[in-house]
Amino acid sequence: MLPPAAALSQAPLCACFPLECAPGLVRHAGSGLQVSFKELLDSWRERAAAPRTAKTYAVRLPVDDAARLAALAEMFPGRAPEQLITELLGAALKEIAAAMPYIAGKRVISTDEQGDPLYEDIGPTPRFMELARKHRRKLDATRKKKPR
Repeated sequence: MLPPAAALSQAPLCACFPLECAPGLVRHAGSGLQVSFKELLDSWRERAAAPRTAKTYAVRLPVDDAARLAALAEMFPGRAPEQLITELLGAALKEIAAAMPYIAGKRVISTDEQGDPLYEDIGPTPRFMELARKHRRKLDATRKKKPR
């Protein structure tokens, strides 16, 4: 469940992952990387969008989300609603990947600076990363076959 809007206005909003659409805006804070949503908004105002795949995805948005998306599109006329959706989805997918838990396996794969063992990750992250690489190869192959 999302916090009420009043609670959101009291705390600065930060995304704890680097954003490709906002290069150079990453700050190190604690153990993670942070990009403020203000900086993301600034990047939308100043930078062009990244290249897109040939494949399209159709979605039906909840009415409130569609209204917020329309507001962003009006505020940033250089960005089409589809571009905003793409960048927001990309940011959310990076956050999902960062939030996946590390689960230590039994096999030692390395040692840290102090010589302590580092165990393989048997959580969802390695599978997610491998599947993402597999699908990226497929998308790249499809893109290279089509004439431009």
